Amino acid sequence: MVATMRSWRLHRYGEPLDVLQLDEVPIPDPGPGEVRVRVLAIPLNLNDLERINGGNMMVRPELPYAPGMEVMGVVDACGDGVEGRLGDRVVATTTGAHGGYAEYAVGPAVSAFSIPESIPLPDAAALYFPFHLAWLGLVDRAALQRGETVLIHAAAGGSGSAAIQIAKHLGARVIATAGGAEKVALCRELGADVVIDYLEDEFQPIVLAETGDRGVDVVFDNVGEAVMEASMACTAYNGRYLMMGFASNKEVADEAFIVPRRVALGNLKLCGVLLTYAAPEMAHLVKTAMGWNFASGEQGAAIMREIVDLYESGAIRAVVGESVDFDAVPRAIDAMANRRTVGRTVVLVDSDPQ
Repeated sequence: MVATMRSWRLHRYGEPLDVLQLDEVPIPDPGPGEVRVRVLAIPLNLNDLERINGGNMMVRPELPYAPGMEVMGVVDACGDGVEGRLGDRVVATTTGAHGGYAEYAVGPAVSAFSIPESIPLPDAAALYFPFHLAWLGLVDRAALQRGETVLIHAAAGGSGSAAIQIAKHLGARVIATAGGAEKVALCRELGADVVIDYLEDEFQPIVLAETGDRGVDVVFDNVGEAVMEASMACTAYNGRYLMMGFASNKEVADEAFIVPRRVALGNLKLCGVLLTYAAPEMAHLVKTAMGWNFASGEQGAAIMREIVDLYESGAIRAVVGESVDFDAVPRAIDAMANRRTVGRTVVLVDSDPQ
């Protein structure tokens, strides 16, 4: 008899409330270099939406499938070469960035990072993607220094709220943008020095006034097209512009979009940031075939240790706006799609060991 699990899948593209369907499907087996996670929690991500509505995605999985690019749980099966991970409590990326809206999920071992029992749920599920992305941007790419000023867009979201905390830990001055009183209040609570409600005010003149018309040293931009020109206009000489994402218009992610002269005239450094870890053989293949660069699993593990240490010392905290039951997945991702969320939404899964 084949063991089965519950999985929120789509058989056609559309809005979350219309197309997500709770199916009973076989529990997947891990392949070489992969681990299977008995899922305890599912952090929802903005990028999950494109795998529901059929929007812009690098690889389009074959229908039907479950969305979900991130899970947290316990490794209960291992593929060849990674048998030592059995029993690990981990946060993990799913294979192909989908399959996570389920009671069991498979992902590459190189992107599964141990998280101690001392960090409880839902916090344990909320510390991977946003804090790794913020760390890769602010520390690895921008080398943000004490006394510098950073502009953080969408600062009440997952990666934005993480970026505020890491920037303040590094001794930087933070100017944050967010939409609405609740989100503005959260940014202030997390330590932002200046918070701009973009529903009420244009951020460019305020940023310039706050920096004596010099501009900021670092821009943390996970919004993209809607804020890019104004953000470049308030980036300082030799400033670092972090391209973290394209939430305002994902279509431009694969189009000719950047004007070279605009970057040159700004005398700024344009830095791409992608949260993907790869084993050496895969990193080599991607580099030679596509010209892309992926971070190593060793780097990811080192970042995870830093984040755990900061959390346990009280220097940072997980920002969980809502925890919901597994049955509420469609409603929860619909709320994210309509910008009704603050911080991270974490789905708590009541899955029993098989």
